[in-house]
Amino acid sequence: MTLWNGSFPFYPGTNAGFPFDTTHAVIISVFFSMLATFIIILPGIRGRRRLFWFLRVVMGLFVGAVVLTIQFTKDWETGWVRANTSYKSFSRALVHVDIGLHVGLTGLNITLVGNPVNQVNETISYNEHFAWSFAADYAHSYGEGLEKGLPHPILYVAEKFTPQSPCGVHRQYRISGHYVSLTLWMAFCTWLISILLFSMPITLYGGYTLLLTAALMLFSLLFFFTARNTPKCPIQFGPASLKTDYGGSFWLTLATGLLCLLLGLGIIILNSVQPEKLKLVFDLDEGRGEEEEGWDKFYLPAEPSSSARDVLMVPLGELCEVTATWL
Repeated sequence: MTLWNGSFPFYPGTNAGFPFDTTHAVIISVFFSMLATFIIILPGIRGRRRLFWFLRVVMGLFVGAVVLTIQFTKDWETGWVRANTSYKSFSRALVHVDIGLHVGLTGLNITLVGNPVNQVNETISYNEHFAWSFAADYAHSYGEGLEKGLPHPILYVAEKFTPQSPCGVHRQYRISGHYVSLTLWMAFCTWLISILLFSMPITLYGGYTLLLTAALMLFSLLFFFTARNTPKCPIQFGPASLKTDYGGSFWLTLATGLLCLLLGLGIIILNSVQPEKLKLVFDLDEGRGEEEEGWDKFYLPAEPSSSARDVLMVPLGELCEVTATWL
């Protein structure tokens, strides 16, 4: 890095803080639109079936929205620290800043916000994303940050996760994020299958599929747990240390997985202990009654007529004699 007009090089323009991800907005908008559609047709359902139907719709949409959204969140692991640190490389000027680290499945975000925001004649409000998915090159993103002249705290934290870093955490986070994402996509597919089975309705197999969805979600947490508990290099800013902990996406995945587990077990237990209540929840009483009635009408043998009974009661010898006389 070289000097330019007596100052260290920085890329121009206002740098935004933690950005609003439009992917989350699209997913939430789609699921809320579906919920609004179901609410519009809700008055057409009569009696207590309305409440059970509404609860099934809300639970199903909630699980699907969570499983799909957490694929793109960047707060599986988060940490913040407030420190006095150098703002530019090779400079003694110190700034009072809040530094945040947000780890996702496909990369990490590093946030730098001044306290106050305006210091050293600049607006300190940065957020930088460094991707490590299989389609991205983390080292290339870090190199671009060096060329742009990112603030020193951001480059210092990002360097800890480079492939060449002695910390050795890049491979663990990258592979774990890949397998967590793959497992969650499988959970999303099993959730779709459970919705189809409940609508057929095949409630018992729907409960089994919901249990499989819960198992996949909880199993995905195990992959991330292995990366989270690998030994890490300390991230020090003078006496202050940046420490991370499980973020909102991790706890939301855990809560949703446990919810699917309880719902699946409840459906299986009700099906074996009190199937009448399960039919009430899924509104199966009337349909089953009509089906059984139709089955009786179409497949039960008709009552034999009086003439048929008379013929059957004729002795075999007389029947043979009449037949011989006719011939």
